[in-house]
Amino acid sequence: METIMEMLSYPFLVRALIGGILISLCASLLGVSLVLKRYSMIGDGLSHVSFGALSIAVAAGWSPLPVSIPIVVLAAFFLLRITENGRMKSDAAIAMISASALAMGILVTSMTTGLTTDVSSYMFGSILAMSKTDVTLAVLLSAVVLFLFLFCYNKIFAVTFDESFAKATGVNVSGYNILIAILTAVTIVLGMRMMGAMLISSLIIFPAITSMRLFKSFRGVVLSSGILAVVCFFIGMICSYRLSTPAGASVVIVNLAAFLLFAFIGRLTGGGIAGKKETNG
Repeated sequence: METIMEMLSYPFLVRALIGGILISLCASLLGVSLVLKRYSMIGDGLSHVSFGALSIAVAAGWSPLPVSIPIVVLAAFFLLRITENGRMKSDAAIAMISASALAMGILVTSMTTGLTTDVSSYMFGSILAMSKTDVTLAVLLSAVVLFLFLFCYNKIFAVTFDESFAKATGVNVSGYNILIAILTAVTIVLGMRMMGAMLISSLIIFPAITSMRLFKSFRGVVLSSGILAVVCFFIGMICSYRLSTPAGASVVIVNLAAFLLFAFIGRLTGGGIAGKKETNG
């Protein structure tokens, strides 16, 4: 408790905790659908797109977030259109866009500003880089993401497990897939200040696959993922503060420990859906 109170005495850590908890929560909820739909690596791909956009914005002297959010949203839309049309497998499309955007970001950075503090913080994450504006934007957009996810929960559930049945019942499958992609893109851009382009996808993947070790229903996995994401982020931040380790890496290691623990308990108890689609909402 003393450590927590000490952390809360620093404004930059308070900003990091508020923004990080909200972003972790959004990423974990969206991650359940993404993992079950085999789009778990979309976070990695879009984070690299975001890094490319941010590098260009920094080089041009523009505000990074307003520039990168629409670009990453467009990339998510483009990625979905490619895979839906069957022209390319999702993993190949993600790898292509990811590598191209990362290369573009590195090229622009090397030719203009070099590896400045801003660029470095977006690549590797930095709690010191989160400004009041970043936190305000994170709170507002996270509220929108959470509201839309909860409001569209039943439709997202239907689209996640059986697109053909959902389409037959009148659900706009393509529209909801685009909605999931857009919400994911916004969450990734917001989270890059904290986790960096290299680690942001862990916030999407880990809580979902960890919860699937124990829970069997979609609702159970979603609730567990949200709680787990917040708890792991908070513990990771405490470890980072006490051990003077990078915040992003600390959060990922705590998530890894939680996964190993849940996997062990799951083996003893029979486990949850463990990554397999099931139909009990």
